[in-house]
Amino acid sequence: MQVIFVKDLRKQGKKGDIKNVKDGYAWNYLIKNGYAIPVNEQNLNDLTHQKKREEKQQESQRQEALKVKERIEKENLEFKVKVGSDDRMFGSISQKQIKEELSKRGYIIDKKQIELDNPITSLGYHKVNINLYSSVSAIIKIHVVK
Repeated sequence: MQVIFVKDLRKQGKKGDIKNVKDGYAWNYLIKNGYAIPVNEQNLNDLTHQKKREEKQQESQRQEALKVKERIEKENLEFKVKVGSDDRMFGSISQKQIKEELSKRGYIIDKKQIELDNPITSLGYHKVNINLYSSVSAIIKIHVVK
């Protein structure tokens, strides 16, 4: 019997997959527990419409990310820090501080999207990568001054 998975099921199938399984397994487990539905013309049409909707939604999110990338790359963040002898910084600039500065300027970005291997601990200009979407990332300029 062929079924369409409506939920991910570990080691069996992902949402949207069409698989051939035994009748008893399909009816007694997959369909009963809401993991799959039987393949018929109506369900196949629903699946294709759902995939098209998801593709359109992903494309619109990608376009929005490209717009944000254009705006964010024009920004230049400046952080004023206290320094000691030999112009050594007290503390560092972290992902959280970069996120807060961006949110003050109207950007909604999670700190997990900011790629910063180590906190910024030196004066000068730095470039930081921000992942806006799966294939869209922006580079923001950060200037650390006394």
